[in-house]
Amino acid sequence: MSVITTVEQLEALYGLPGETSLVKELDHVIPEYAAFIEASPFAALATSGPEGLDCSPRGDLAGFVRIHDPKTLMMPDRRGNNRADSLKNIIRDPRVGLLFLVPGSGTTLRVNGRAHIITDAALCASFSVDGRPARSVTVIEVHSVYFQCARAVHRSELWNPARHVDPKSLPTPGKILEITSRKGIDGEAYDKEWPDRAKKSMW
Repeated sequence: MSVITTVEQLEALYGLPGETSLVKELDHVIPEYAAFIEASPFAALATSGPEGLDCSPRGDLAGFVRIHDPKTLMMPDRRGNNRADSLKNIIRDPRVGLLFLVPGSGTTLRVNGRAHIITDAALCASFSVDGRPARSVTVIEVHSVYFQCARAVHRSELWNPARHVDPKSLPTPGKILEITSRKGIDGEAYDKEWPDRAKKSMW
């Protein structure tokens, strides 16, 4: 097995990036990049902490990440399982990465920067949905932003309905919990209760 151990070996294999791969990267959000953020209902948030790395899904109504100014993004945190892995990481290591997806578009948008968490009541209230304010707001100082080539989305046929997987062919969350808890959790009951619980705790 040949293992690449140096940047020089990697560059010998892949070559250097072309001009278009470099000129697209900026240190602020331009209107063209803002269009993707405003249209996106989903982003993956990458963080790092003492326990390791974390990549967490963030989904909300389209445009849920607010562009405060070209150097600052604001992302509300909603109700969840209270693990708060990403937020714990941000407190100890502010470096973050975001990958925005827009349904129907192959182009994704990447943002790297540093973040901090705010619980200002007025700011959290400004992100309210159905009368429920955000639990906190993650403020991101933009260091770099650029669009990502669409090949990965096109190769995966992510938005092709014909490629969608039938959820019934996958293990349910309840089934997984029953196994990982060694039957301490009733998986069938969990799955049965989930739709109503989710409806009441979405925001």
